[in-house]
Amino acid sequence: MLPWKRVLRPLAALLLTAAAATVPAATAAQAADATASSSSGWNDYSCKPSAAHPRPVVLVHGTFANSVDNWLSFAPYLEDRGYCVFSLDYGQLSGVPLIYGLGPIDKSAEQLSAYVDKVLAATGAAKVDIVGHSQGGMMPRYYLKFLGGAAKVNAMVGIAPSNHGTDLDGLTNLLPYFPGAADFLSTSTPALADQVVGSAFLAKLNAGGDTVPGVHYTVIASKYDEVVTPYTSQFLSGSDVHNVLIQNLCALDLSEHALLGLTDRIAFHEVANALDPAHATATTCASALS
Repeated sequence: MLPWKRVLRPLAALLLTAAAATVPAATAAQAADATASSSSGWNDYSCKPSAAHPRPVVLVHGTFANSVDNWLSFAPYLEDRGYCVFSLDYGQLSGVPLIYGLGPIDKSAEQLSAYVDKVLAATGAAKVDIVGHSQGGMMPRYYLKFLGGAAKVNAMVGIAPSNHGTDLDGLTNLLPYFPGAADFLSTSTPALADQVVGSAFLAKLNAGGDTVPGVHYTVIASKYDEVVTPYTSQFLSGSDVHNVLIQNLCALDLSEHALLGLTDRIAFHEVANALDPAHATATTCASALS
């Protein structure tokens, strides 16, 4: 085995382990539940936004995830509150079934652009709100900044987003010492390479400022995040940014990267506040019961 592959093996193992924790495989019962949800609002293209919630919500999954598994808890949470909810698959690599978010992130942003247009055409809404987890909380910023998305998006909410990249607790810092390792990562899983701190993709994305005018940004992070590290790299700078550390709302919340987007109802409550700030209520530990 080439020396750099000895480094990539634990790196890949960590990434895959984190991905597996982030997106558990859907059981037959869960798939049935997702289908039932879709028939009444989740990916129901006959859904028309209400006066109370005039913008459909587009959910954007993370790396190694898909449009169902990532949102089995959160999509129904929004649906029960009267939102039209949609989710897409993006970034599939040829020959890799069921898991997505692996392709070049700029190309994934193009897929998101087409999907938003589809949702707007179906619902008749003027704009959407976007909620994304991990890569899904960062990738839409490319759409907003470079593909005209700012005119079509009201709010961008990132749950544990990789906004400024990750060093995976320092593991990615070893890549430059092993010739060919970075190229191997870029070829095999471009989205992972794009999310490494210091990547060319992130340099382009964040050049000239993190945000674009007209979009309301919210970032929800956990200090226990073990995938996007350091967790402070998730936060954005800008005049219309609300950065939230979940432990400041509830010190007892131990959710890490995966659970923050999958099941954390304290995070869910904060997302709901971001989507409807006029009716926001205080997010506390008690929000886990709401």
